[in-house]
Amino acid sequence: MDRPYKLPKTIRLDESDTHVFQTAAPGGEWAIPGGFEFAGWDFDALSSKQRFAFAQGFLGLGSFGRSTVVAVAGATDEDLEMAMETLADHLCEKYGAPSREAARAAAAQEIAFAEELCEGLSANRLLMVERNLDDDGQIVERFRSAEKPGRLDHTKIWTLVPDDEPAAATSKED
Repeated sequence: MDRPYKLPKTIRLDESDTHVFQTAAPGGEWAIPGGFEFAGWDFDALSSKQRFAFAQGFLGLGSFGRSTVVAVAGATDEDLEMAMETLADHLCEKYGAPSREAARAAAAQEIAFAEELCEGLSANRLLMVERNLDDDGQIVERFRSAEKPGRLDHTKIWTLVPDDEPAAATSKED
């Protein structure tokens, strides 16, 4: 019987990921932070899309595209195994892992870290990552979480004024 697992899953709150990432992950893929991809990069030579992927992108396990937001989701033993094998294949094919065993061990560490990020969080809780370089050039990751928003009602924030009505001027008298 499966023990209950939780892993991040890519979501799309809007279409912005398709504009800011070179490859945007579709919604519904298992995800990991994926900071390892940036090891050894020349950060001064990055394109704006690569910089954004570094700064705020989770790595989708399927498309290997990026997602700015992921949601905590329940996962089975089979889901974890599939995610691990998919990532191990990617590590062999794209990064030239020295062996399948080494790729699988690295994939297991990445999946375990993603699972740890979800620990204690409720399903559908949103996760965001912020990456930067410290003074020594090391990658630093910070994670935030938030409740998944319901239907947003922008009228509570904004007052709409028709173009033909002058905006009300306010002044403060002393």
